Amino acid sequence: MPPMPPMGPQKGGPGPRHAARVNMEKPQNGTQTLKKLMVYIGKNKYLFISLIAVMLIITLLNLAAPSIQQVAIDYITIDGDNTSVNFKKLIQTLILLAAVYIASSIFTYLQGIFSARLSQYTVKTMRHDLFARLVKLPIKYFDTHNHGDLMSRMTNDVENISTTISQSIGSLISGVLTILGSFIIMLTYSPLLTLISLSTIVLTIIVSTIMTKFMRKYFLQQQILLGKINGQVEETVTGYKTVAAYSKEKDSIEHFEEMSNELRTCGIKAQICGGVMGPLMNCISNFGFVLIAAFGGWFCMKGWITIGTIQAFILYSKQFSRPINEIANQYANIQTAIAGAERIFEVMESEPEVDNGKADFTSENVKGDIVFKDVNFSYVEGDPVLKGLNLDVKSGQKIAIVGATGSGKTTIVNLLTRFYNINSGQITIDGVDLYDVPKDELRKSIAIVLQDTVLFSGTVEDNIKYGKEDANREQIKRAAAHANADEFIERLPNGYDTELSEGGSNLSQGQRQLLSIARAVLADPKILILDEATSSVDTRTEMHIQSAMVSLMKNRTSLIIAHRLSTIRDADKIVVINDGVVAESGNHDELIKKKGVYYNLYQTQFAGNKT
Repeated sequence: MPPMPPMGPQKGGPGPRHAARVNMEKPQNGTQTLKKLMVYIGKNKYLFISLIAVMLIITLLNLAAPSIQQVAIDYITIDGDNTSVNFKKLIQTLILLAAVYIASSIFTYLQGIFSARLSQYTVKTMRHDLFARLVKLPIKYFDTHNHGDLMSRMTNDVENISTTISQSIGSLISGVLTILGSFIIMLTYSPLLTLISLSTIVLTIIVSTIMTKFMRKYFLQQQILLGKINGQVEETVTGYKTVAAYSKEKDSIEHFEEMSNELRTCGIKAQICGGVMGPLMNCISNFGFVLIAAFGGWFCMKGWITIGTIQAFILYSKQFSRPINEIANQYANIQTAIAGAERIFEVMESEPEVDNGKADFTSENVKGDIVFKDVNFSYVEGDPVLKGLNLDVKSGQKIAIVGATGSGKTTIVNLLTRFYNINSGQITIDGVDLYDVPKDELRKSIAIVLQDTVLFSGTVEDNIKYGKEDANREQIKRAAAHANADEFIERLPNGYDTELSEGGSNLSQGQRQLLSIARAVLADPKILILDEATSSVDTRTEMHIQSAMVSLMKNRTSLIIAHRLSTIRDADKIVVINDGVVAESGNHDELIKKKGVYYNLYQTQFAGNKT
């Protein structure tokens, strides 16, 4: 059976609600992030090459236009009071100029198409790789990271990258080509004027470098705060019944407003800093145009260049500085995308769940003998949960695990399913070290029925089939019948084809639990884990679930974590966990006679549940 969502960590465990307090790691270098992003863009090499080819043609056309204008202007000659115009050549030149502009417009349209396709293919690949890494991360990662922030990386950060690629990648390619082309042409017209125009480039580089270092932190912080807000929204929506039950709506609003105000302040700073780049670059460029006009006029008076050359040089100078200005104007979007990419790559580069299992172990041949030997484990270093725990479970036994909250009951399940790795000691299944067992085979051998049932979008049949994807309708019906779920399923509007709402909220808690049991029946596991499976249902529903679980536990090694007496009284062995070790074990009557830890638990927790 595929691994089910984990149970929350026990004592000292950094559960999901602690996620908001997890410190964000320092962002990676922006240059390195850009290199990684370019690797993804380069995966669509044919689109990328096509875009470069189109941008090259557009650049050549745009570079040709000022030269054609210069020729057209020079066909108008002024000698004193006499003005002469070569109309035939002027008209021919203007027609050529019009053709250049029309061709440029057509290729610019193609550029938009290629840019859009490139951005969507790129982010599709990134989104796929990000999700593929998410589902391979260890359970600990999700227990220590805010779920809303992870969703923000998958949605907001990826979308920012998509927008930036579609809007900016063409400008960046065109900018590089235009700068090179303009520079070469300017040198052919007047090396001296070129040198004068370049005098402002040094100032541009200095200003942009200073602003980049100053602004980048705001854009990264903006994305982090956006992730936190998403986390707050996700928590509030998921736990809204609790919020309403405790009349915490006002507190939730205030907390949201606090974070929203922080995001607003950071956003204003980021956008102001990003917006000031454009005017600064324009100011520097305009100063360069003044220098060119002044010195160009003087050179013309000396007879070194023509008026048409001055006009063409000014246009080329504008083309030379335009890419810098465009990048400056798009700087806010580019920085947001880089910040988002850093956050995405941070997840992608997180260590996946390790699986070194090489043993010849298949789920079909599992007997179900489980041994914990001197197992030590802690969620947080220095705060041990299990302290040299020893536990021996024989094949086919029904073992109940009880103990006070935080004693380590659920931790045993987390370790057996390898949701977490032990610190020391050994766990074996059928004599094979747990860490030599391939994880897929291990988890196919185990089915878990949790207190909080997890249902997915889709039909009732889809949710039961989650335990065995290739099952047919007849097998699904048999599993539902074993789980006592067939009666209520048949009463649903479309039976097994009934669509479930999010989380199965259109079913009762008991019905959802019966579906999860049917899923486990269909998976036909050799080892069964029931974690507080009946603690949140009424007594009548519990009877149905109990009956289903008795059928499910037949001929299977079963571990039952429960507080209700009715679920553990007929267990083959009751194991009492206290302070991370097995305090005592035996059947119900034996443990009551000992008057030890179990007796005390019985008196305080179970006595009221006698049947």
